[in-house]
Amino acid sequence: MIKLGNQGLEVPMQGLGCMGMTTLAGQDVYGLASEKESIATIHRALELGINFLDTADMYGPQLNERLVEKAIRGNRDNYIIATKFGYEIDDNEQLTWRMNGSADYVKKSIERSLKNLNTDFIDLYYLHRVDPETPIEETVGAMAELVQAGKVRYLGLSEVSAQTLKKANLIHPISAVQTEYSLFERSVETNGLFDTIHELGVGFVSYSPLGRGFLTGEITSPDDFSDSDFRRNMPRFQGENFYKNLDLVRAVQKMAAIKNISPSQLAIAWTQAKGTVPIPGTKRVRFLEDNVAASAVTFSKDEMESLDAIVPDGAVIGDRYDQVSMAGLNL
Repeated sequence: MIKLGNQGLEVPMQGLGCMGMTTLAGQDVYGLASEKESIATIHRALELGINFLDTADMYGPQLNERLVEKAIRGNRDNYIIATKFGYEIDDNEQLTWRMNGSADYVKKSIERSLKNLNTDFIDLYYLHRVDPETPIEETVGAMAELVQAGKVRYLGLSEVSAQTLKKANLIHPISAVQTEYSLFERSVETNGLFDTIHELGVGFVSYSPLGRGFLTGEITSPDDFSDSDFRRNMPRFQGENFYKNLDLVRAVQKMAAIKNISPSQLAIAWTQAKGTVPIPGTKRVRFLEDNVAASAVTFSKDEMESLDAIVPDGAVIGDRYDQVSMAGLNL
């Protein structure tokens, strides 16, 4: 176990992203999901020492938290549960696609997640996206009240700027920031966020460390995605961008072959070598086992420099989200 932030939270070197285990607003997430296989993956993760599960109320919406509850039922104390709120869900359990960080919505969201997960507390509670209409001080102030009430143990923020993190941390200590980070997405190295987390003693959780599957080397054509796969809407996976980025993947594959490891293991191990806790998402036991083995991979200084040179910040073509989702990031 390693420390995530300086508030006392300890987690394994790697977590398990659960987003792909259910649909999201009717769309497949990284292909079709099987509830049985997803639950088996969560159980196998625990056997392998990976008890840090990452979910969110918007996944489904709510279906994902309920699946996680089903998987950990009777064994809650052996898992570290992280969930997120902020994408507004109406009383009919539908996403409005607004951000809502108001104090009232914070209180409503935690009760819903506690019920979905059938637990008295959430280990790590993240603001999923910053609400541009609500001061971050109000949102984090309300989240701090949840800690005081014993409903949440540690606080986190997702996709925030260095400036927002500093403001939030003045209201209540932030244990973790979760942001997309991989060989394919390195903007946090240059936008000031990495510097700020080190300055404040905040942990960093890397989501999509496999570049949303690109870095596995198993995606060779945009046609590999089903019609309902949400990656079809992401510029990095579209048209000419796809094939230019595929050239970068092949360079990563070559280095993985030299080290006699899978491209996935190389990509995950790189995020760990950067001092972050990756949460690769999978819903299949065989991929989980491959991912977990990355924790034993190490790199020499020369190897790290070579990897950094293969895919420097800005080398990947196309935004990581569509225009609407990009606008929702607190950059």
